[in-house]
Amino acid sequence: MRAGAWPTAPEALPVAVVDNHCHLEFPAGEPELTVERRLADAAAVGVDRVVQIGCELDSARWTADAVDRYPTMLGGVALHPNEAPLHAAGTHDSGLSYDDALAEIAALARHDRIRVIGETGLDYFRTSEEGREAQVRSFRDHIALAKELGLPLQIHDRDAHADVLDVLERDGAPDVTVFHCFSGDAAMARLCAHRGYYLSFAGTVTFKNAEGLRAALAVTPLSQVLVETDAPFLTPHPHRGAPNAPYLVPLTMRTVASVLDVDLALACETVSSTSENLYGPW
Repeated sequence: MRAGAWPTAPEALPVAVVDNHCHLEFPAGEPELTVERRLADAAAVGVDRVVQIGCELDSARWTADAVDRYPTMLGGVALHPNEAPLHAAGTHDSGLSYDDALAEIAALARHDRIRVIGETGLDYFRTSEEGREAQVRSFRDHIALAKELGLPLQIHDRDAHADVLDVLERDGAPDVTVFHCFSGDAAMARLCAHRGYYLSFAGTVTFKNAEGLRAALAVTPLSQVLVETDAPFLTPHPHRGAPNAPYLVPLTMRTVASVLDVDLALACETVSSTSENLYGPW
C-alpha cells in the first residue's frame, strides 16, 4: 500500500486519454479510496479509460473479475518477472508450480475483456542472477502466449535493457509490443521505435532528474507514445512520493506534449486513438 494524503486534482485535459497501465487492486492513500471513486476522479479530469494490470495470480484473478464490473476498465494478466522465479523454484506462497501458474494465466487471458499479456519481461534489480534463467523462460512463454491469442504484450524492463531487446529479437516480438514505464535512453528509444514498439511513459518522465528519459521521449514519434500511472506507484512531479491514481495522468500528459512540442489537445487525441487501436474498444 502507498500511504499518505492524496494530491490535489490537476487541471482537466482537453481531450480524454487512457491510463495505459495501473494496479487498482492495491489499496492506497489516506483516506483509502474505492476503485469506483478512483475511476470517477480520473474521468473528471479527462482520463476516462484504464488498462488494469494483474501480474501475479491473486491480482490476475482480481483483474479478470474487475473488468466485468467496470466498463471503463480493460485488463492485462501475466506472471511478473519477479514472480516467475518463485514459482519455478517451488517457493511461491501459492504453492503452485511455474507450469500450473502459467496455465492459469493463459486461461484468464482468454476472457474477452483481457486485452493484454503483461506485465512480463526481465527485472535484474530485484531478482538475483540465479533467477534470471526462470525470468527468461517466463518472458519467452508470455511472448508465445501473446502471439497465440493475438494480444498486445506489455513489457517490464528493469536494469535489463540489452537482454530484453535480445529476447524480443530472437523470438520475434508480438505484433503489438509496449514497453511499460519506459526507462531506456534516447538510443534505445530510437531502436524501439524503429522496430515498431510502443513506449509508455509514466510519472518518472516528469521528475526533475529525468533529463535522459525526456531525451528518449523527444526522439519517439507521437504515434508510438502512450501514457500511464503504474498507480499506486511512480507519482508524477510535484507529488513524488504521494499515492498515485489514474486522475494524475494529466501531469504526465502535459509533460509529453511539452517535450514533443505539440499542442496538448493533439497529443491527447493521438494517445487516445493509439490506445483504442492497440487494445480495441472499451
